[in-house]
Amino acid sequence: MSTAAVVRRRQDGRVTTVEAPTEQHRRIGLVRASALYVAAVLGTGILALPGLAADAAGPASIVAVLAVLLLSVPLAGTFAALAARYPDAGGVATFVRLAIGATASRMAGYWFLFGVSFGVPVVATLGAEYVVAALGADRGAVPPIALAFLLIAVAVNMFGLRVSGGLQLVLTALLVVVVVGVVAASAPRVEAANFEPFLPNGLGGVGFAISLFVWAFAGWEAVTHIAGEFRDPKRTIPLATAIAIVVVGLAYLALQVVTVGALGSGRPDSQVPLIDLAALSDATAGPIVVALIAAVVVVGVLNTYVPAFANLAASLGRDGHLPRWIAKGVEPGCVPRRALAAHAVLTLVYFAVLWAALGLELEPFILFHTSSMVAVYALGMVAALRLLERFTVGWWTAVISVVCVVGLLLLAGPSLALAGVLALAAVAVTAVQRMRRPGQRRE
Repeated sequence: MSTAAVVRRRQDGRVTTVEAPTEQHRRIGLVRASALYVAAVLGTGILALPGLAADAAGPASIVAVLAVLLLSVPLAGTFAALAARYPDAGGVATFVRLAIGATASRMAGYWFLFGVSFGVPVVATLGAEYVVAALGADRGAVPPIALAFLLIAVAVNMFGLRVSGGLQLVLTALLVVVVVGVVAASAPRVEAANFEPFLPNGLGGVGFAISLFVWAFAGWEAVTHIAGEFRDPKRTIPLATAIAIVVVGLAYLALQVVTVGALGSGRPDSQVPLIDLAALSDATAGPIVVALIAAVVVVGVLNTYVPAFANLAASLGRDGHLPRWIAKGVEPGCVPRRALAAHAVLTLVYFAVLWAALGLELEPFILFHTSSMVAVYALGMVAALRLLERFTVGWWTAVISVVCVVGLLLLAGPSLALAGVLALAAVAVTAVQRMRRPGQRRE
């Protein structure tokens, strides 16, 4: 299987290479790429965040959506610039390896694979909880429904991106249709009185709403791990990113307007706004529609992240950060089935802990997930500053993103402890490798 080596000269004069697929191995065009981005970013946040933000900031929560949308543009732009320039299964770990070195790359890889993966059972459980609540079923049905979501995502991706990418296109289209339907059905019930007072909880409420929506607009880094499968990455990735920003931004903005305008703020039932909005037009069919939305959202998000984790795991095996046997299938155009199976086992272990030890209490796993994501962002932005040509659009977006990431690190606080443990593990692996190969070049 032939590949082409992409050669880049860094700002410090060093030459770096990354293996890139030939055009015959690239199977994802602009439409499917856009669907993957939309699913990765839109995510499960639409199930609850509009109601939470409305309670926190009232009508001013609309301003919070706009603020976070604007803040997400440089972050999305930076990852798009990197992925277009270095399309590789390692994603951010590859960018960091080229810019900083192997040990830092191992840290980024471990943070994403073992830290961000805590979000996988959270997504499945959240979706299952929503389906059970919408249909009025017994809560004992949550674990088997969540497990079914996980197994479906793994099974579909065993067939490769040709199948999963097609499914993602259908899922994203369904998601957009149902969001548009809910907004259209709720719009006639919007009342001007619900937008007053506009700032009931002051600027502090707006700040809290912004912190909520920061996590809603995360996910741009996930698709970098499958960028090598895109046709014409330099054109497809920036365009798909731009399309996703517009679609996701409009979806959240529209949902926030109708949530505030039709339901008002400060109401307990607005914590699950899709149920309330759907019930406004049809109290009987509404819960069924919401259950469908939850299923589509969850399967869509998992269908984007599962191949990303598998590709990353395979690339870490290829680069010597994980056992070599897991690297099979990392080649462009192949399916990393061993990595998929290994990550499925990891996910099932996490799910078992969430179910048996935590009683499906999601908060600890959410903190592990988000703090690990922020750590990945931090190294990714440092890599961008070193890899991207100075004073280009991509470089400037990285500069702006660094400021944003510093703020996210401050918000993460003590929950970064897991990232610290994984960083120590990465350093320990480097130490072991040096002891085995004393003459090895310093990483």
